[in-house]
Amino acid sequence: MFDELPRTGLPEQFASFAEYRRTIDALINVGLIEDATKIWWDLRPSVAFPTLEMRVCDVCTSVDDAAAVAAAFQCTARMLWRLRRNNQKWRSYPRFLIEENRWLAQRHGSEGSLVDFGRGELVPMAELVEEFMTMLAEDAEALGCVAELEHLRTIQARGTSADRQLALFHEAIADGADARDALVQVVDFLIEETVRV
Repeated sequence: MFDELPRTGLPEQFASFAEYRRTIDALINVGLIEDATKIWWDLRPSVAFPTLEMRVCDVCTSVDDAAAVAAAFQCTARMLWRLRRNNQKWRSYPRFLIEENRWLAQRHGSEGSLVDFGRGELVPMAELVEEFMTMLAEDAEALGCVAELEHLRTIQARGTSADRQLALFHEAIADGADARDALVQVVDFLIEETVRV
């Protein structure tokens, strides 16, 4: 549903930061938005800090999961910087194809597959997680976040918080709870997991 709003989803591809600013300023100058914080892309330059904001993920209910996701994004940014520094290119695909994988990830989660466009085939998420971690190993080592990145395997094996919430809901229903009581159990799980230190 969020994708039905303007300025959401995948960002455009910009040749430079100046091109990005010109695009954002076009909306600011006509009064449609106040500033770039009103751009809700999955990934955007931060207005307040010299960083990229990765906005595609749901809020993690576990600190370990949040640290793994942060490590993955941080290592990916470093890997792209490293490739650029070494005068190497990252393969670029049309937004249309990337959006297909984005939808597959939303629809099927960690149990599903994504298209590996280089191979031209669907690849299980578990295999892609391993490939991703191998690609980022040098960067995780350099950034001191190897353990955090390796937690991606735990997330893949046990599922995301959303996976666990759905499983708990269906288990409660199977055990005779009505929908309301099943939802209460899910909320109790979220409270327990979120406040766990």
